[in-house]
Amino acid sequence: MDLQLQGKVTVVTGASAGIGRGIALMLAQEGAQMVVVARRRELLNELAAEIVGEGGRAPLILEADLAAAGNYEAIATGILRRFGKVDVVVNSAGGSRPLSINATDADWEQSFAVNFTAARKLSEALLPSMIEQKWGRIVCITGSFEPPILNGANVAKAGLHAWAKGLSREVAVHGVTINCVMPGRIHSEQIDNKMYPTAASRDAFIAANIPMGRFGQPADVANIVAFLCSDRAGYITGQRLYVDGGMHRAI
Repeated sequence: MDLQLQGKVTVVTGASAGIGRGIALMLAQEGAQMVVVARRRELLNELAAEIVGEGGRAPLILEADLAAAGNYEAIATGILRRFGKVDVVVNSAGGSRPLSINATDADWEQSFAVNFTAARKLSEALLPSMIEQKWGRIVCITGSFEPPILNGANVAKAGLHAWAKGLSREVAVHGVTINCVMPGRIHSEQIDNKMYPTAASRDAFIAANIPMGRFGQPADVANIVAFLCSDRAGYITGQRLYVDGGMHRAI
């Protein structure tokens, strides 16, 4: 299926590993002109080499910590100076932030800086380009509404859901869509090395929680993201879509 993404200037944050990396590879395979953003330059270089090795366009690499104050402005300016426009933004950067009831304000502020504010500010900085050309796609990689513990990331991502829904209604008339994708347990550094570091821990979680019987792969998320970034999803906006093998139970 041709998703008609050939040459679309596409920004993916958190692109150095895991879900973000899988999304960047998938969109590059669809012919998009990638801009990959993350903190680890060496991993971005490896990603760029893989994209080019598969016949894709050479991506623009931007090494940056999106949670640092003001970085989003420099990123947006650099992209627009290079390409003159942006068509797609995928906000994949983020990370789990388990917190105790005694967590400090600084702990909470860091959770929001990484998981909410960075996505909002970068998207808003690039949104005028989309409005001007009457076409754009913003996809936010978020999380569950059913957190098993107190986690700053879940709270921040809930804010991202509300922001995306409200903004989607403001910009739909300009041909810009905004949607959220909610991954379950997807193989990544965080999942495999920190949360479930052994086969036994993974098997136990799967048996208790995932009807499909496995953790997902980054490509499982990338497939739906690629569709949402395409013309074929032009009448879908303000939505939240789970990709979790049937794990969530809320209706």
